[in-house]
Amino acid sequence: MAVTDDKARNLARAREMIRTAGEEGSDIVVLPEMFNCPYDSQYFAPFAEEWPHGPSLNMLRETAIEGRILLVGGSIPERHQGSIFNTSFVFGPSGELLARHRKVHLFDVDIPGGITFKESDTLSPGNDVTLAPLTGSSGKLGVAVCYDIRFPELFRRMALGGAMLVAVPAAFNLTTGPAHWDLLFRTRAVDNQVFVVGVSPARLPGASYVAFGHSILVDPWGEVLAMAAASEDLVVSEIDLARVEQVRRELPLLKHRRAELY
Repeated sequence: MAVTDDKARNLARAREMIRTAGEEGSDIVVLPEMFNCPYDSQYFAPFAEEWPHGPSLNMLRETAIEGRILLVGGSIPERHQGSIFNTSFVFGPSGELLARHRKVHLFDVDIPGGITFKESDTLSPGNDVTLAPLTGSSGKLGVAVCYDIRFPELFRRMALGGAMLVAVPAAFNLTTGPAHWDLLFRTRAVDNQVFVVGVSPARLPGASYVAFGHSILVDPWGEVLAMAAASEDLVVSEIDLARVEQVRRELPLLKHRRAELY
């Protein structure tokens, strides 16, 4: 979805796209990172909300109930005890909070000729590995946010905890996106033999931070099952969770780990 500096407009557009995805048969819907505000430090504090209520949180809860879906609410700035976190709230079909993932790794980078950004100027890091019940499965849904995907240890913890699908709201940029977007999502899927979905804001040329777009779904063998456009787009795709067990049975990476060595 395209994200603007108008919060009400963003929420209305998100609700519309969630409803459309549900009408097209989706059981799980994932929104992009910072879907309620531009990915820019100046917006994080004024757009922040505090659990359990706020315009974004209320919309997510209500729309999950309305569509009877598992909703990974991208991420929003969350205010808690004087700190602001980049947080993904996951709601179940009855509106219950299934998980809350606060971005663990803050995006503090300075790439000459590319991108300079310092999330730690305004955001605090989370400290949890996040898993939620996964609709229609005994397995789990893992949740990470953007820069988290660059840290394989986090994804291995989720896989060992039962994750079969990992949702990653993310806003790569025009420096890191072309270089690493599909590479990282395919690698984490292959490393851990899980489905991985990355959902980005649409690309808006002229914005202070231009997202790469190209939301992506990868299967446990590393095959890209679906990829969105750079512009605003809605992708509906079907996954078979039995594929996880098949790949793990045929290529038993997790069983072959040498935990006594590493």
